[in-house]
Amino acid sequence: MTDNRTGRAESDVPSMLDLIRMSPRPIFPPGGRDLYRQIAILTEMAPGKEVLVASCGIGVTAEFFVREFGVQGSGVDEDATLIERGEDRTRVDGIQERLQFQQASMDDLPYRDGVFDVTLGELGLTAHATPEDAIRELVRVTRPGGRVVLVQPVWKAPVDDERQQVLTEHLGARPLMMVEVKQILRASGIRKLHTEAWSDEETAFRKGARKPFPDFAELFTLYEKIGILRRAWKRWGWRGVRAAIAREQRVHRLLTRERVLGLDMVSGLRTEPEALEPDPPEPEAEADAEAAGAPEGSAPSNAADPSSASEDPNDVDTPTPPQSTGS
Repeated sequence: MTDNRTGRAESDVPSMLDLIRMSPRPIFPPGGRDLYRQIAILTEMAPGKEVLVASCGIGVTAEFFVREFGVQGSGVDEDATLIERGEDRTRVDGIQERLQFQQASMDDLPYRDGVFDVTLGELGLTAHATPEDAIRELVRVTRPGGRVVLVQPVWKAPVDDERQQVLTEHLGARPLMMVEVKQILRASGIRKLHTEAWSDEETAFRKGARKPFPDFAELFTLYEKIGILRRAWKRWGWRGVRAAIAREQRVHRLLTRERVLGLDMVSGLRTEPEALEPDPPEPEAEADAEAAGAPEGSAPSNAADPSSASEDPNDVDTPTPPQSTGS
């Protein structure tokens, strides 16, 4: 099946990300406001900064950055329908001059080199592009001295190839080991890496928080679910919708009991090309821990306190972010 919105082949079965994006109600991605406020603090978002959100959907997080931190926002997504909805929302809210959208593939962004102070890759960044190509494009459009941030599903435990495929298709996002993410970022020219885990007991399961990868049934009311499934039927047919529901039941145990997946945030600094120096090899202990699925760092219970986050031992002198004043 070819997706008319992207011009690319798509699955005959909708992913969880596909279904959530069909919701008429704006929904924050996993991690919620706390995670995205932390991203804004770490990257020092402020009025006048140019910020890009890639795989933005209808622009929920981009709008949050514009409203809360006064940045000039841009959003890009492969789905033209979501872009239209995002543009409609900005017109209604009167912020169309501060937040613009474009439709494009994540491995071919429609921007000049080095135009953004901060670029953020959301969960769907690698849904239709290889991680290497999508991340390289994010880095390309980030100015030297700017920040690149990824919100990435990561493997926290060994998973066989068959289950990896099922989980990837179910999520609509491509999980990686954190060591792989770091290698791609370094190869693309990113240094001073900073990581936080947002699916541990202190963050994803804190009071009032949702699971990092919530079930479709938990997110929506019965009325909302009926509307979403009707829209999904028009695009994938009832066979595809039924298969998606059946697949969700299959992966529920992996996501909630075994917790083979986690949600991590990693940020880094784009350096001047001439300033790049080869990094030393990944420390053996860290690489072994990540390959075994051990969490690399824990996001703090106070979203603005980076004390329990993980700094890359190869990338020193990461600036300490200012403390959050919002809740």
